[in-house]
Amino acid sequence: MATVNPAVLQVSSRNTKERNQPPVMGIATPKKAGIALDATKVLDPRWLKPDSIETERVVSVLDEAIAKLELSGLIPRIIDSLDRFSALLGPEITNNLIEHQKLSSKMEHLLASPEEEDTVKAEEQRVSLCLLEQQLKCSVRNILRLLLASPSLCKALKYEAGPREPRAEVFIKAFREFRNFMFERLLTSPTEEEETVQFMEDVSLRIKKNTETITASQAELVAAIYTRDEEVQKKDDMIKDLKKSMQDLAEDCKTNILQVKREGEKQQKEELQASQARCASLQQDVQQLGAQLNKLVLEHQASELTLRKRKCRAETEILNWIQKYDTDMAEKQAEYEEVHAAYTKEKAQLSLLMEKHALLLREYSQIEEERRICQEKKKAALEELATMTLAATRIQAFWRGYLIRSTFKLKKKKKGKGKGKGKDTKAKK
Repeated sequence: MATVNPAVLQVSSRNTKERNQPPVMGIATPKKAGIALDATKVLDPRWLKPDSIETERVVSVLDEAIAKLELSGLIPRIIDSLDRFSALLGPEITNNLIEHQKLSSKMEHLLASPEEEDTVKAEEQRVSLCLLEQQLKCSVRNILRLLLASPSLCKALKYEAGPREPRAEVFIKAFREFRNFMFERLLTSPTEEEETVQFMEDVSLRIKKNTETITASQAELVAAIYTRDEEVQKKDDMIKDLKKSMQDLAEDCKTNILQVKREGEKQQKEELQASQARCASLQQDVQQLGAQLNKLVLEHQASELTLRKRKCRAETEILNWIQKYDTDMAEKQAEYEEVHAAYTKEKAQLSLLMEKHALLLREYSQIEEERRICQEKKKAALEELATMTLAATRIQAFWRGYLIRSTFKLKKKKKGKGKGKGKDTKAKK
């Protein structure tokens, strides 16, 4: 595994910190405010692209080293939960991890043991440490070779193994910064390097001027704080004076309250005498109104009796009408029930008749269909008989003609033969 120079890592981290530092807003900038786009491209790795095979090879080697560092940082996590990852890793990788765990435990035991005072034993301990170190390196290389053989397994382990140790993360981060630094250095030409140096000088000049403005602002801030403290002191004195005046006002209020109480008690006595006289007059009014109320009650009781009698007569009439309505409704209900019973009976008969009608209609349609089929069959038979009789008559006529023609032909042949024989006999004679 490649070693990293700490000085290079410090320089790269310092450059990245200076690059990632945000600019101070609202501070005076130097005269060279316009920075060329090429200079920003030089410092931004996103603009950098490899322009030679050697650069690509160096970058690929560094990327491969970073990938191996990430996997090697996951090995302790995988070993801690080996039972969970054994099915995913397979027997070969699991056995190598077990051997690596054994070697790690041996190395920890040797490192934890105290140093021997005897030179021979100390030398043996140092030799054993060197051997264990070589074995651990070989074990890590074998494990990384087996893991890198299956990229899908590497992705799964990155998601499942959990975070790496902080020291491993710090080292991987430093190595990434070293890779970016090397990538920038490999792609930076001499002119771009000069531009970068000039840009850094401009940035340092700007930072210097910004610090001067910050110190001036701090002095102004101190002066503003001093003036604010003086104003606060003045306001504190004013508050003290106001508190004293408030105390004097409270004492004046107490004296005023006592005076108001005395006047109130005097006024209360006067109003009490006036209210007693008013109550006596009101009592007389109440007695007069009570007499009027009794008179009105007697009058209303008489009118109530008449209204009660009228109400009783109306109730008896209503009861009579209700009884009459009930009798009429009972008769109507009985008549309705008779009509409903007759209706239900006729409805049942109608349903039976409808069923019979549907059945008879179905049978009638079947009979009609059968009649139609029979008529069609008879018609077809008659047509077939007519064609057969016509064909028979024609055949008979043809046959009769044939017979007649054949008999005529035979007669002609016989006549011809007879004539020939007579001529022969005459010749012989």
